[in-house]
Amino acid sequence: MPGTTTTKGSTVTEEDHRPPAAAVFDAIGTAYETAFAGSEAHRASLEWLLGRLAPGSRVLDVGSGTGRPTAQTLAGAGHDVLGVDVSPVMADLAARQVPGAAFRCADIRTLPLADGSFDAVCVYFSLLQMARPEQSALVGRLARAVRPGGYLVLATVPLDVEDVEAVFMGQPVRVTSFGAEEFAALAGRAGLTVLRQDRAVFTPAHPEAVPEPHLFLHCRRDGDPAG
Repeated sequence: MPGTTTTKGSTVTEEDHRPPAAAVFDAIGTAYETAFAGSEAHRASLEWLLGRLAPGSRVLDVGSGTGRPTAQTLAGAGHDVLGVDVSPVMADLAARQVPGAAFRCADIRTLPLADGSFDAVCVYFSLLQMARPEQSALVGRLARAVRPGGYLVLATVPLDVEDVEAVFMGQPVRVTSFGAEEFAALAGRAGLTVLRQDRAVFTPAHPEAVPEPHLFLHCRRDGDPAG
């Protein structure tokens, strides 16, 4: 219910003024997890992050989907995970599938985030239905939500496109993204140091899928000289 405090295994739903992405991912549901479960690059990114987190770190998973693999992997390693997703279907699935993490159904663009309140933030492919100014503003807010010296992992489809009509897993969507160099520059403007970039081409396990370029930026919030 709106305004309810989030606890592990439960969700909070904000029904008013839902963005289009909510309806898209409500419709896709568990099919998303199935389609992307084979991404070795995503799992390698999580391993990179796990290798840098202190025990019991506080991690925000933006666009947490069904909770797998990101929240499940992090919570399974003993971290304190909050997943946020705009889709109530996804948030409910995640709460049931990953009871060791907490999930909230909310629009991350308007969700209050205290500065320095997380040790790490993950953003795996959850920016693509936002306008470019929204993406830039959100990455800046998320960077501030990470403590100095903490980590932020950003993943996107690195294409120079803006408000393009597309079909994603049978659902009509409008997609906006940045090319790889501009996406890395966006991270830099947010006060992040890009420690590592990984690129992959991945074909989701879905009848309508085509190969997709994927870019993973592994970043540290400036303020700590450690590498």
